[in-house]
Amino acid sequence: MTIVFDFIIGLVTGILSGFGIGGGSLLILYLTLFSGVPQYTAAGINLLYFIFCAPAALISHFKNKLIDGKTALCCIAAGVPSSVLAAIAAAYLDVGVLRRIFGVFLLYIGIRELFFDIPSRRKAPGRRPDSDLVSSGAESGAIKNPEKKTDI
Repeated sequence: MTIVFDFIIGLVTGILSGFGIGGGSLLILYLTLFSGVPQYTAAGINLLYFIFCAPAALISHFKNKLIDGKTALCCIAAGVPSSVLAAIAAAYLDVGVLRRIFGVFLLYIGIRELFFDIPSRRKAPGRRPDSDLVSSGAESGAIKNPEKKTDI
């Protein structure tokens, strides 16, 4: 039964990831809080999960011309070295500290989504409703407004 439930959670978080909502964050919460998976193991599972979910979402975003190439390159240039440094630092941090950092990050995102009007998400003429779904994290800077004429 647990394998079936794990599959359903993977399916739901995969769908959310495809929309750009952050299914990986929800997957980590499920794994650590409900499945009893250790934090480091959950992070590793999430990274492996991301490798397989991200290409489908990326193809869709390219197809719909929702990627700003210059911003994406800046995010990649900053994200790759910082993720390597963060992975090295995480190996030396206590699991409790990692959980707290992750919890604070999720609280920040949740509060921001609930209580603050983010100008980039306001409706613009001709803007697709699904482009409003991606609003947080590094990838939000790479998602462009279809009204903006920026080539990749």
